[in-house]
Amino acid sequence: MTNPQTSISKTNPLKIISIPWAITVSYLVILLVLPALALFTKSLTLEFSEFWRIATQPVALSAYNVTFVTSLAAGLIDGVFGTLIAWVLVRYQFFGKKFIDACVDLPFALPTSVAGLVLATVYSDNGWIGQLFAPFGIKIAFTRLGVFVAMLFIALPFVVRTLQPVLQELEKEVEEAAWSLGASEFETFIRVIFPPLLPAILTGVALGFARAIGEYGSVVIISSNIPFNDLIAPVLIFQRLEEYDYTGATVIGMVLLLVSLFMLFVINFLQQWGQKYTIK
Repeated sequence: MTNPQTSISKTNPLKIISIPWAITVSYLVILLVLPALALFTKSLTLEFSEFWRIATQPVALSAYNVTFVTSLAAGLIDGVFGTLIAWVLVRYQFFGKKFIDACVDLPFALPTSVAGLVLATVYSDNGWIGQLFAPFGIKIAFTRLGVFVAMLFIALPFVVRTLQPVLQELEKEVEEAAWSLGASEFETFIRVIFPPLLPAILTGVALGFARAIGEYGSVVIISSNIPFNDLIAPVLIFQRLEEYDYTGATVIGMVLLLVSLFMLFVINFLQQWGQKYTIK
């Protein structure tokens, strides 16, 4: 009898290629691979010493600091509050729950420029929230703190939406069993609930961090875009293009691309790590 695996291995590879497969690959190549390859190719035209000189200019280093540090802080804060929001939306029933759940997707629905305009209005010195901090000398809009607020806003849905499916799969019977064995609510959370949630939390934080790194529309409006103050790397790229400094824009864009690729590997690792905690 012929082994099915042997017959499959001898199948002409060309017969495996179908129209949906060809369309999928072509679309991904045109939309994702070619632009990234073009950026790599442009960067390779520079000598490493020149690339390093442009990438490590003081204004670029300051922009990296504002971008990466602020994005990481926003991702971590959203990791805490996003977990709390996801827990409430999954475990509690209350009036207005659907409205609150829909509000979580607001950063997805709003154009980034509109989000920036709204945030700048609300957090300005005369805004609804900004006026509460102004008497204490705390200025939010048009500072690095405003950049942080904008990144918090756009990164939150990634944490909440990553955690919700995991929370929905957790069986309450496991928690009740822990309680029946004498565990307190805190011990149950730390030993029973938190371990399977940790990979999803880290994945959500990584997704939010990666999204915040590339944010432009909302940040460019709520910040003053002053170098060595609150200038982020995506805005610096745009400024370089306005100055017809295509080489400088390419180098800074290449740095952001490398960081994004690293974050992609981190996210994939966290997702694979989380599979062992998946509840069947």
